[in-house]
Amino acid sequence: MAKINSLAYVHPDAKLADDVVVDAFVYIDRDVVIGEGCHIHSHSSVLAGARIGKNNRIYEGAIIAATPQDFRWKGESSLVIIGDNNKIREQVIINRSIHEGGKTVIGSNSFIMAQTHIGHDSEIGDYCVLGNSVKIAGDVKIGNYTILSSHALVHEKCHVGDWVLVKGGCRVNGNVPPFVVMAHNPITYYGVNAFVLKKGNKSDAIIDDIAKCYRHVYQNSASVFNALRRIHEDIDPSTERDAIIDFIEGHGMKLAALPQVDID
Repeated sequence: MAKINSLAYVHPDAKLADDVVVDAFVYIDRDVVIGEGCHIHSHSSVLAGARIGKNNRIYEGAIIAATPQDFRWKGESSLVIIGDNNKIREQVIINRSIHEGGKTVIGSNSFIMAQTHIGHDSEIGDYCVLGNSVKIAGDVKIGNYTILSSHALVHEKCHVGDWVLVKGGCRVNGNVPPFVVMAHNPITYYGVNAFVLKKGNKSDAIIDDIAKCYRHVYQNSASVFNALRRIHEDIDPSTERDAIIDFIEGHGMKLAALPQVDID
């Protein structure tokens, strides 16, 4: 049976696994599911629509499945879905979707630091790190293995690819392709995320090819169309090269830090 402090409130309709720990002054609403091995620390709120997987730690003052901060939301029933093995630190706020039956999604094995806000209908991948006071607007997608350093801000409907590092305080106002480091304001391409890629067992040859791709995209005066053509011609096929091409073809018209973005 779940270990629930006598000073916590758990709605009788909430479903908690037998080994969940709920500390004092926690509020758990109706229509909540919390999986095995979770620990909900004091003064946290888990509100209606939360679906929390296994082995998550939710720290003091966090609010999971907060109602959306969006004028379009008119009371629709929606979800926040959280995977397994996440650490969600103090005063994090995660809003649920504005759409009936919609969802905001947090993957697995991520570390979300204090005072971070994740807006409605956003999707955070696996193995991500969100630094202190990161602000993510609605309808944002953050790829796997991506790091947003403290105080980074991601505008509505932006897509940040896999294996990206966004340096502290950056304002992301467009789509960020995979494997890069972005810095400064206005946001600027800063290089390839080589250190983290090596930690992820990417070979030096693959990292060199990624760098060559982005020299065509960001460090030449060619249009995106011509940059893509040169990538096809100059760089051998690989999973990473193809991921870059696919991302740019899908998001080229709103690619961050790119002064010329025509793709036709």
